[in-house]
Amino acid sequence: RQLNPKVSAFQRRFVGEVRRCEEMEKTFTFLQQELRDAGRVLGPCPDNPRAPLAREALRVQEQSEQLAQELREVSRNRASLRGRLRDLRQYLHVLREGQRFTSLPAPLGSPPRPRALSEREPILDPFLHQHLDRKINFVAGVVHPWRVSAFERLLWRACRGYLVASFVEMPEPMEDPATGETITWVIFLISYWGEQIGQKIRKISDCFHCHVYPYPESEASRADTMSGLHSQIQDLSVVLEETEQYLAQVLDKVVLVLPTWRVQVQKMKAIYLVLNQCSFDVTEKCLIAEVWCPVRDLTQVQDALRQGSYKSGSSVECFVQRIPTSESPPTLIRTNKFTAGFQSIVDAYGVASYQEVNPAPYAIITFPFIFAIMFGDVGHGLLMFLFALWMVLYENSPSLRQASNEIWLTFFEGRYLILLMGAFSVYTGFIYNECFSKATVIFPSAWSVATMANRSSWSSAYLATHPSLTLDPNVTGVFQGPYPFGIDPIWSLATNHLNFLNSFKMKMSVVLGIVHMGFGVLLGIFNHVHFQQRHRLVLELLPEMVFLLALFGYLVFLIFYKWVKFSAANSLEAPSILIHFIDMFLFTSNANNLPLYPGQVPVQTVLVVLALASVPVLLLGTPLYLWCRRHAPRTGRPAVRLGSPGGSQPGGGGQWGLTAGPVPVQPVAAEEQEPLLEGQEVGNSVNATNEDVESGGHSPDAKHLDFAEIFMHQAIHTIEYCLGCVSNTASYLRLWALSLAHAQLSEVLWTMVMRNGFLRLSYVGGVVLVPVFAAFAVLTVAILLVMEGLSAFLHALRLHWVEFQNKFYVGAGYKLCPFAFAPDTWE
Repeated sequence: RQLNPKVSAFQRRFVGEVRRCEEMEKTFTFLQQELRDAGRVLGPCPDNPRAPLAREALRVQEQSEQLAQELREVSRNRASLRGRLRDLRQYLHVLREGQRFTSLPAPLGSPPRPRALSEREPILDPFLHQHLDRKINFVAGVVHPWRVSAFERLLWRACRGYLVASFVEMPEPMEDPATGETITWVIFLISYWGEQIGQKIRKISDCFHCHVYPYPESEASRADTMSGLHSQIQDLSVVLEETEQYLAQVLDKVVLVLPTWRVQVQKMKAIYLVLNQCSFDVTEKCLIAEVWCPVRDLTQVQDALRQGSYKSGSSVECFVQRIPTSESPPTLIRTNKFTAGFQSIVDAYGVASYQEVNPAPYAIITFPFIFAIMFGDVGHGLLMFLFALWMVLYENSPSLRQASNEIWLTFFEGRYLILLMGAFSVYTGFIYNECFSKATVIFPSAWSVATMANRSSWSSAYLATHPSLTLDPNVTGVFQGPYPFGIDPIWSLATNHLNFLNSFKMKMSVVLGIVHMGFGVLLGIFNHVHFQQRHRLVLELLPEMVFLLALFGYLVFLIFYKWVKFSAANSLEAPSILIHFIDMFLFTSNANNLPLYPGQVPVQTVLVVLALASVPVLLLGTPLYLWCRRHAPRTGRPAVRLGSPGGSQPGGGGQWGLTAGPVPVQPVAAEEQEPLLEGQEVGNSVNATNEDVESGGHSPDAKHLDFAEIFMHQAIHTIEYCLGCVSNTASYLRLWALSLAHAQLSEVLWTMVMRNGFLRLSYVGGVVLVPVFAAFAVLTVAILLVMEGLSAFLHALRLHWVEFQNKFYVGAGYKLCPFAFAPDTWE
């Protein structure tokens, strides 16, 4: 808690230490940048050093600044040497290339002889001196290759042709000091007559950022200059090499100490930032802090304070004291690598209020199972299971954990969730008897075609006109008993295969959906009992269960009753459950739709009346109870609940307000009613009001509440629940739709790819099947595993958030964010 809200951040006690840490972080950033420029990668800190003491911090600051100063000097000297060496090399190349234009060496041993005039004669040829009336001057240098054409064109226009310009590329590329890129410079040598033209040429060269070098007139002077350049280049190369070695030594020191220094300074800065939130007592000799702490960790906090007092040499020992508070504590749910993925799904909907029932333990089973209902296929589920199993077995591999791909990290964090989804999909695939859309004959089929053929009077003419024959289960011996596990593989050959699976999966979706919603309503019992709101058991939970079971629980009963009562012999006489369910709301009967059992109409009438009677109880029960309780006469002074309930539950985490300091601190007074952690913001939820936030969805004290607000909230809850029972039950039909879509897509993929490959290839050879199977495998992974898997995952997520958690879960809490040294996040 911020105990200095009115004190400026620049006026707090430890602002100087924080600034010192920030200055050291700036120095570390400079060192990190130098390492990056040198192509070195800074590794993580090998150990977990503790925060340094004041003396150690001064030593770290001094050494880091000394290293930074050395790096600045060495880098500056290296840059200067590199620039000087680059200029000397460019000058040497200019002189070498200029020799080709200004002199023509004669063959050894041959006397000089007169030659005819030619355009290719060198400019300073002694035989041409008699044709020159004026002295020739030179401007030599290098220019950027992108500026050559414009440079040459401007020279010609400005000097009216009174010059001779020669351009040639440099033999080796060199670095551009402006951009740092390696380019091939262009050497130019310009000969001209007259001083005014020379001034124009030099001005134009400056405008084009050319590097101009002096060019000696005589050949002997040029040779002496080139010899001197060679020696200077060799000397500078030796000095530059020694400078590089010294720089490498300094960088080695930085690589060795910088990771530890960064962690130490980060910890020290975090500690001083927390100390700035503490307050001093009147004597300004001790610090007082108010924090949240899990009850289980109280002993660790006390031990840490005791060790801190001992190491600091304080004469007064630090201590911990609980203080009462009216603030809703934060939520701490301890997870491991297996449960973290499921808890993340729940937290994405909303963080549990303090000690509220946590849906995550139940989602470990229900979420993969609901996903598997929509993704039921043995082959696809096995591929998903093996992929997740590979991630689980190699979860400690650094290459998997430190990957930079965000999509891959999402899969890796949910590896245990994917593992269970794949395993459950294999199970439901065996129930559906589907493996890549093909039925597997694990057990012998329970249908006997031979018996029907022997007992029938089929003629050859009848068989010729009826290519498809229907198995009649009423014929004795055709049906030999139920299939041991799953769906009989004979259905994969039946023409009414889809009609049978539609009816089966639709009824299965309704049954599972109502059971799932009913389980969610029953979980509200734990919230009502724990928060001592037992009146809600009678005024809310009981009407909700009556409404759900009287209507939709009765629908489940009709489904199972029809399955049990009617067999293949009297299946044509079976009435429609849908018509009965519609007539139930209309309080009527249909003569064309026979009743399932005697007295069905009165029973249905009673159930509808019970369901309708539960609505006003759910609407008015809780508001009237709280109104009567507020206006009831009181004989004694009521107790004010300030503290949080003791102990911790799996869904809550058990937090308490703490005061830490070397002297006793008075607790918060009951009259002040100040929240403990004012800086914490409680998350908002459409299902929550203020009283829900304070007590996990159920407020024990209603005297501070407005009756109109209570009634409005209860009316919204009633309308949402009653209409939601209808819409949510229909929403579970997505189990049937997605399962059907997955099966049909799988069957289409097999028929269009693999089946055509087997039929059309005949005996051409198995080699042609390789690309066919490759296409089948790629489409299976891309469409059925990735796209269909993501679709089923999102629908399962919606069923848990809206249809299941909405029945009992508020999710209006906030997580406990304890003080901890954050991991190294430097880049």
